[in-house]
Amino acid sequence: MSLASLLHRLARPGLVTVALAAGALALSTTTAGAAPALTQISTDPYTNSTSQHATEVEPDTFSYGSTIVSAFQVGRFTDGGASNVGFATSTNGGTTWTKGFLPGITTQAGGTFQRVSDASVTYDAKHSTWLISTIPITSSVTVPDVYTSRSTDGGLTWSNPVVTATGSSLDKNWIVCDNTATSAFYGNCYTEYDNNGDGDRIKMTTSSDGGLTWGASKNTGNNATGLGGQPVVQPNGTVVVPIANASETAIRAFTSTNGGSSWTNATTVSTFTVGGSLRSGPLPSAEIDAAGKVYVVWQDCRFRASGGSCTSNDIVMATTVNGTTWSSVTRIPIDATAGTVDHFIPGLAVDPATTLTAGFAALTALTAVAVPATRAGDERGTRRPRP
Repeated sequence: MSLASLLHRLARPGLVTVALAAGALALSTTTAGAAPALTQISTDPYTNSTSQHATEVEPDTFSYGSTIVSAFQVGRFTDGGASNVGFATSTNGGTTWTKGFLPGITTQAGGTFQRVSDASVTYDAKHSTWLISTIPITSSVTVPDVYTSRSTDGGLTWSNPVVTATGSSLDKNWIVCDNTATSAFYGNCYTEYDNNGDGDRIKMTTSSDGGLTWGASKNTGNNATGLGGQPVVQPNGTVVVPIANASETAIRAFTSTNGGSSWTNATTVSTFTVGGSLRSGPLPSAEIDAAGKVYVVWQDCRFRASGGSCTSNDIVMATTVNGTTWSSVTRIPIDATAGTVDHFIPGLAVDPATTLTAGFAALTALTAVAVPATRAGDERGTRRPRP
């Protein structure tokens, strides 16, 4: 179900690229050259009869310095999750890779759960620790925990997971760390998830010791519901969390200015409409540049509406510098609004070392010229692809 991007923070200053994953289109400020060589960095090794094999999907990738860590589902189940989460790590900017599979989660690698899903990767610079957040899934396809796996040797080996949060039916986890040394909350890491068993109640939890222990989970100020949040941290330590509302009809956002001790009310960034009978929820993809400007993209058909309805979507964007006041929604001009090309499931990357006007941004999205009445997409217990 996934056509995911490995672009997350794999940025080069001076380049601006927009790519359509299924459309084979690239627009760049640089001169076009030969296609880069592709290197296979992992292979599904499992043979259990309960899931589909030769499948590795939905990667999330994070880089810090010359180290790149990618995590992804391995051996996908048709109704959610995978036989394990794999990782691939490069310590030399992608020239060579070390691969492996997370221990202690599923029965394929010394754990007790049948499945695992929703891998999200980050780095904690203060504690020199790489972190992969996951959700383990039982044989009855319920999610009782959010897990965090840790690596203190540069992403080459990983610990058994620690419990980040518990609940009845958890979903859509995402992890980020404050890596600005001048921030008052340098070294804090934040995990967002929702509790589907409580109407998709939005939850946040904080660690200040490299992911070893996590604080009590906290609601937003107005006990908001939602899913698919992607927190980012500004240089001053403010955490901004763009997220879809529970009915997936609006993008909302909330913040913390005190290191996760409390969270503001979730407020609406924009409502939206998705055309084309997609079974792909319009969950946001968010990134941040060096100045702390936050960029959020999602699929939306507002620019193609005719007679009150629309059958195809654009990728649109809104931005903020403080997490509370947002720009108007703008359209990413991939093709003409009069066309029928459909764009959905975006993944955004922004170089965190530069501002966007002088740096790098990339966007990927699934593209379809003609679509069936329904289309496979996100389902409970799994994540739609993000960068």
